[in-house]
Amino acid sequence: MAQAAAFDQRARYDALMDVVRSRMTTRQFDPSYTVPREHYELILEAARHAPSGANAQPWHYVVVTKPETKKAIADYFVDEQRHRAKLKMKFPTPNYRGLETAPGMIVVASDFRWTRAFPVLLDGSELDRQYHENAERILLQSVAASTMSAHLAAAALGYNVWWVTAIGQENAQKAMKPLLGIPDEIAVIDIFCFGPPAKPPYKRWKKDLDEIASWDRFDPRQYRSLAQIDAWIQEKRSQVMYRDESKVD
Repeated sequence: MAQAAAFDQRARYDALMDVVRSRMTTRQFDPSYTVPREHYELILEAARHAPSGANAQPWHYVVVTKPETKKAIADYFVDEQRHRAKLKMKFPTPNYRGLETAPGMIVVASDFRWTRAFPVLLDGSELDRQYHENAERILLQSVAASTMSAHLAAAALGYNVWWVTAIGQENAQKAMKPLLGIPDEIAVIDIFCFGPPAKPPYKRWKKDLDEIASWDRFDPRQYRSLAQIDAWIQEKRSQVMYRDESKVD
């Protein structure tokens, strides 16, 4: 019984879930606030304890405090937003000007050469290509786990956050690496912003538990055809991306 009790620490779980549920996105911060250096260190301390493939820990974090650098990063995203509009992607995008208002900004980077630490053949074969594709997934999952730990730490400190991921394009790398002194071999993966919100945040819609979980075998009722996915994108995506969950139909 004592052993079982050790794995039923509901109070710790409830404390964790309070942080998880309170991790809310904001895209407009109070720019008058200054993040203490200690808070950056506490957030990155959480990030460094994340799991990673081969325990390679293939992440690096660049703390951005200079207003001119934040503005330059925001300028890139505003230009990218205009480019998407010209391409008629019809993707609902936020006001990226909010990036320069973020009191806290951390750029997440990784060196994809760390994929060599994961199962790969390094012989140029078709099988090696498949292993390399999986190795990239391992690396990105590892970096995402570390980034999520940072987000939860920021939420635990009482901050709202913004996870910015639209930086896979080559132009984004060319725009941001010189600003931050990042070597060519290292890729910018994400940008993590945090701070007090400019206005009260709201909780966005989440799927119910029975919509995301199956027991022992995949529940076929959860399968969606391509047509159903496209219909959701057309009808629901714009509602759930940025809207208060209480206002989602």
